[in-house]
Amino acid sequence: MGDFLNLKDAFYEGVGEYGVPELARVTDIDIKKWKTFNYAMNTKLPPKTGITFFIWDYQFERVWNYPNRYVEVLKKFDAVLQPDFSTYIDFPKAVQVFNHYRNQWVARYWQERGIKVIPTIEWGTKDSYSWCFDGVPEDSIVAVSNVGCMNKKEHRQLFMDGWNEMLVRLQPRKILLFAQKLDDYKGNWEHIPYDFSITSDDEEFKPSASGMPLFDDLPIF
Repeated sequence: MGDFLNLKDAFYEGVGEYGVPELARVTDIDIKKWKTFNYAMNTKLPPKTGITFFIWDYQFERVWNYPNRYVEVLKKFDAVLQPDFSTYIDFPKAVQVFNHYRNQWVARYWQERGIKVIPTIEWGTKDSYSWCFDGVPEDSIVAVSNVGCMNKKEHRQLFMDGWNEMLVRLQPRKILLFAQKLDDYKGNWEHIPYDFSITSDDEEFKPSASGMPLFDDLPIF
C-alpha cells in the first residue's frame, strides 16, 4: 500500500466518535441482475447489472489497498453496493469499528468519483448501534444481507433487533435484502434471492454474512 491508511488519497472529517466518513444518499436504481465483485472484470456482463461485496473479505481486500485502481471498472455498472468488511460480534471492538470505517471510506471515495454506491448496513449486538450507523445517510436505498444470521434463534433475534434499529435511525427509502431465508420484517424492503452455494461450475456465490454471526460459526481461512 503506497499510502498510510489512504489518508493521502483522501482525508474526511467524518462524523461520530470515530470520525467515520459520510455517504451521499441513493434515491433510485434500475438493476436487473446482481453479480459479486469477483466478476466485475467480466466485460460480458449485461446492462443494468449491479455489483455486490457479499463474498469473503480476502476477495476484496484489494479495494482498500488500491481504491483508485477499480474506479473505472466499477463506473461501468449501474450501481455498486458498499464494501462490507466484516464486523463479526466476536471480533475485538477496535477491529469492528475499523472495518466500518474502511467500508465508509471506500464508499465515499468512490461516490466522489462518480460511482453510484449504495450503503450496505451491518450491525452486531446492541452496543454496536452507537457507531455502526455513523456516516450512513437517512432516506436512502440501502442493502442488507441476513445470510449466516438465520441458523440460530439468538442470531435471528440479533438481526431483527438491528433491523428495527436501522428503521428508526435511518428511515431507509428502500432496503435491498439479499437473503436465502426470511422473517417478518417491517419497512419497505425488496427480497433479492441469493444462492450462496458453491458449485464446481460457478464460485460466484459463497456463504457470507453481514454483521452479527459469530466468527466461530463460519469457516476460517
